[in-house]
Amino acid sequence: MKKGIHPKYVMGTITCACGNSFKTRNTVGDLKVEICSMCHPFFTGKQKLVDTAGRVEKYMRKYGLTEKK
Repeated sequence: MKKGIHPKYVMGTITCACGNSFKTRNTVGDLKVEICSMCHPFFTGKQKLVDTAGRVEKYMRKYGLTEKK
């Protein structure tokens, strides 16, 4: 490996918005994230409903597009 071209690999603390934190090694140090495996619906099994009904139709109306049948 060439000297001087690689970033430093240091210990850092990852802190989630839910309050969960853990230590790992990375190149940036401490990180603050919005979602982690402790609060993500995919990993916890909890379903969060998001209202996405009508988004495609709204886009089609906005740009005057019609669906091809």
